[in-house]
Amino acid sequence: MFGLRRRRRARLRRTPLEPSQRSLLERRVGWLHPLPPDARRELEGLIQVFLDEKRFEGCGGLVVTDEMRLVIAAQACLLLLGRGDDDVYRGLHSILVYPHAYLAQARQVQGGIVTEQLSARAGETWSRGSLVLAWDHVEQAAGDVHDGHNVVFHEFAHQLDLSDGIADGTPPLPSRSRYLAWGRILGEAYADLRNRVDRHRPSVLDGYGTTNPAEFFAVATECFFERPGPLERAYPDLYAELRRFYRRDPAALLRGEPERLEEGG
Repeated sequence: MFGLRRRRRARLRRTPLEPSQRSLLERRVGWLHPLPPDARRELEGLIQVFLDEKRFEGCGGLVVTDEMRLVIAAQACLLLLGRGDDDVYRGLHSILVYPHAYLAQARQVQGGIVTEQLSARAGETWSRGSLVLAWDHVEQAAGDVHDGHNVVFHEFAHQLDLSDGIADGTPPLPSRSRYLAWGRILGEAYADLRNRVDRHRPSVLDGYGTTNPAEFFAVATECFFERPGPLERAYPDLYAELRRFYRRDPAALLRGEPERLEEGG
């Protein structure tokens, strides 16, 4: 069974998208434009695996189209480029798509008192194989690649974080030294963001990242791809650590320069 899966994935990874699919992505996903040809080829193969293995479900009356699947898959797979991992979001089986922001029960604990209330959401990740997205937010984020917000990047960063079974802001890394560097660098940036939010000072990072380390990693991921230049200037160590993890250098790409990539990301 595992051999069949590997062979199927290898075949899909070698299968290019149809011209009509490429044309759609060129129009709808702005982040594709600076990618070099080799990255585009790799991305197409990852998209093929993603579409083959993940199930999409429409919610709130939405009928999920092939175009919607493709736009979501392309953004999700951008986070996997260059990582050399045949598992395309292992453990994720279904993507639930609402037409607009939806209401979900939120649980809060404050001073030992537990309260629950409905809150509007554009996306969320569940630990049992499902992820939820609001299509209008997905569509907006795909077209505006410099506003610092992308619900697909955010939720799929959570999926990477959950790869080891724990949502703690630290995805699986290749060595102990990488864990030490990751903890130090992201911990310092997290503390700085919390300090800025407490003092009502601006930051290139969204204040939602102060919620907990898992949300900080997801917010930092959004900023890394959407506002890489400002992030690199404000938090150079954080940018370098995310560049090493994601095996991409979006700030260099947007400047028209070769990417500065290290081995063993």
